[in-house]
Order: sequence, then C-alpha cells, then structure tokens
Amino acid sequence: MVEDDQFVRSALIRQLTDASHTVRSVGTALEALREVAHFRFDVVVLDLGLPDLDGSEALKMLRGITDVPVIVATARDDETEIVRLLNAGADDYLTKPFSVEHLSARMAAVLRRARSGGGEAAPSPVIRVGGLTVDPLRRQAELDGIRLDLTRREFDLLAFLAGRPGVVVPRRELLAEVWQQSYGDDQTIDVHLSWLRRKLGETAARPRYLHTLRGVGVKLEPPADAPGAAYASGAEPPR
Repeated sequence: MVEDDQFVRSALIRQLTDASHTVRSVGTALEALREVAHFRFDVVVLDLGLPDLDGSEALKMLRGITDVPVIVATARDDETEIVRLLNAGADDYLTKPFSVEHLSARMAAVLRRARSGGGEAAPSPVIRVGGLTVDPLRRQAELDGIRLDLTRREFDLLAFLAGRPGVVVPRRELLAEVWQQSYGDDQTIDVHLSWLRRKLGETAARPRYLHTLRGVGVKLEPPADAPGAAYASGAEPPR
C-alpha cells in the first residue's frame, strides 16, 4: 500500500487486515521502490499524489524492477490520464473515494489474471548449471543446496540466463524477454545483475556464474571449479 495520507492508509490497512490480507505500507515512492526490490508482493496499490514523486513516475520506475500487479488509486478521473496509466503498466485503477470491498474485488480480479497469464504451457524442467539449480515451475532457485531469496525479476533474469548456459545473451534480448520492453536503460539490467551477483556470492570483478562481455551481453556458465556440471535438461554444453 503506497499512500501518503496517514488516515486513509491506516483505515485501509485495518480493513484489509480484517479481510485476511497481509499488508505492508509506505508513504513515498522511494520507500515503495525499496520495498518492492526486497520483498515479494502479490499486488501493489499505488496512490498517485505522493510527496516525493508523482505516482505516474513511480509506476514507470516500479515497472523497471518488477512485474507485480499494480492497482492505481487516484482522485483523477480524466479518461485520457487513466488510459495513459494503463498503457504505462498499471493493471487496474480505482477512483477515490472507494470502499475496501471494491478494492478487494479489484485485487482478486487482478490476481486471477496474473495467475492465469501463463496459459496451459507444459511444466518447465529443472535447470542445473554447476551448483546452481533453478526450478521455473516452483519459481525457486538454490545455490549449492541453499535456497536463494530472489525478487520476481531477479528470478526471471536468472532463469532466462540459466536456460541458455554458456550463451552470450545480448542486452536487447534481455530487455525484450525478461522485461518485455523493446528498449530501455542498460542500468536496469546492471542493477539486477549486481543484486544477483551479491546473492550468488560473487562480484563483477570476480565472477563465478555471471559474466558480462562489455558491449556484447551477459552469459551464465558453471564456474571453472565445477567440472562436469549438468546443463539444462537434455542440453549439450556449448562448444
């Protein structure tokens, strides 16, 4: 819940908690970005009238780091503005004032769409690269048997690279496949790679799994001290 009005925020938190939701709340856009970067959420309710950044700018920044469903809460009822927000990545919107029952119904609808978005695709095989194990179906990753605590976007990036071990993936392809963007800022990729490296226990200066080829792209491969590492199910190691 991203809402700067303490009275409104407290009332919504109380009512959503009574409806069996677990709620975290902040009052600024920058706090929201920090929360989303470090915790997994089912849905974000984003107020537009924030003290540090306009909510529409906050929405763009959120979309740079996560694909969590976002419901915009706004007092603005201009149709052009609402269409712009939906095109910018909002999943739904509510015009203030609204009841918690209305909000709960919109949240349920957004979550149904998010969970059914994958269609009827066949389950993905577990991917193993050296001591790294990635399970796309359960959205879990382990390093040397230890569970990794990854954000949604970090997992998507890791799974995409792990599914192509030893292959240099251009940054443009990462933006298109992981972020679903035809263009964007390379800094978005660099930030997520930095977070992933930290969780994999490596650095850009001393990489083990993640390797950046300047001006070309990124690849994930087993470290030199992991001979005979298994690749993605049925895949041959790159030559």
